Amino acid sequence: MTLPAQRHGTDPGRELAEPGFWQQPPAHRLAAFARLRAAEEPVFVPEGAGHWALVRHAHVQEASRLPKVFASAPGVTTPEPARWVRALFGDSMVNLDGPDHAQLRKIVQRAFTPRLLAAAEADIHAVAARIVDDVLVDRPDEFVSAVASRLPLEVICNMMGIPEHFRAEIADRVNHASENIGVERGLASRLRMPGRGLRALARMQRMVAGIGRERRKNPTDDLISALVRANVDGQALGARQLGAFFSLLMVAGVETTRNAITHGLTLLTDHPDQRDLLLSDFEAYADGAVDEMIRHSTPIIQFRRTVVAEHTMGGRVFRPGEKVVLYYASANRDEAVFPDPDAFVITRSPNPHLGFGGGGPHFCLGAHLARVEMKALFRELLTRPVGLRAVGLPDLAGSNFDNRVRSLRFAFERP
Repeated sequence: MTLPAQRHGTDPGRELAEPGFWQQPPAHRLAAFARLRAAEEPVFVPEGAGHWALVRHAHVQEASRLPKVFASAPGVTTPEPARWVRALFGDSMVNLDGPDHAQLRKIVQRAFTPRLLAAAEADIHAVAARIVDDVLVDRPDEFVSAVASRLPLEVICNMMGIPEHFRAEIADRVNHASENIGVERGLASRLRMPGRGLRALARMQRMVAGIGRERRKNPTDDLISALVRANVDGQALGARQLGAFFSLLMVAGVETTRNAITHGLTLLTDHPDQRDLLLSDFEAYADGAVDEMIRHSTPIIQFRRTVVAEHTMGGRVFRPGEKVVLYYASANRDEAVFPDPDAFVITRSPNPHLGFGGGGPHFCLGAHLARVEMKALFRELLTRPVGLRAVGLPDLAGSNFDNRVRSLRFAFERP
């Protein structure tokens, strides 16, 4: 094993394994990743059984595009899901490889018809306008709950065809299921909270399974109907598959988009020159601004992979059974790809960020809709007569999995 270079007396591999690392300020964490990128070879992180940190843009991209070498099974999260959890809830698409993943993804992609996608995009604009209408009337002061969480939750529920009376409970279940993912906690909390999160997932899955049974009998123009009635090689989604997909869509789709939106408001507040540029011609700059928000904030910090075939990368031979972690948060600040990587520049071009993954079979299915949601909401937030700005710093969860914001205060610039 090649040991990482020592810099200023700090071993960056061990630093990432320290329990308090993810509670440090973002600048501290980014500096540690910069030291890792400067090492000659991938560095070993002695966390649990340990893993090799893939921190360079090229390495994250290469591993993402070699699923026969770097497998998603048995799980991409840390820790990996227990076998009994997978047996009870079914395997999420992100934890599958090969034909199993391809078949499930094909069923889901077939359900996203052009008609459904067009309706979803129209709905996104309507929901964004309604949320900002409510904000201007009610004048709340907390952004995550009043704005950022509402948009992806309402859009996904509308697209899936979730009845209105289930939605408040679903929002609560999503929060319970995801609130402590990747967050260092005390022993009592670790023993208590996994059961709470799994109960939340179980209730969500039972709920959507019941809706799926009804849609098989009485289909409508929604995504659940399309998924349970899809005919791809004679297959549609069964109850467990539907539940697993819905949980993935709600936890991943809602959480990642709400965090990107919240970080986006903070970035525009902290960089008034970029905000002014965006406002000078919103349609010309909005797409670049959204991608730069995603690059800069990187909503998903990391996914792990299991090596299943010998492979040489970055001067090291990876062998079957080893674990690697794809640190998107580091890849998106790689100096070899992004000049002045810590700057927020909405005209950055090219901007080959890995905020939706590094390509390959697991590239994010919801990337297009997430971009449409962010663009629609910021159009409403920034072009209305009353401007908004973040107040203070976002309250970060300190997760090693996602760049989660618990809350963000905000204010109106004009009365």
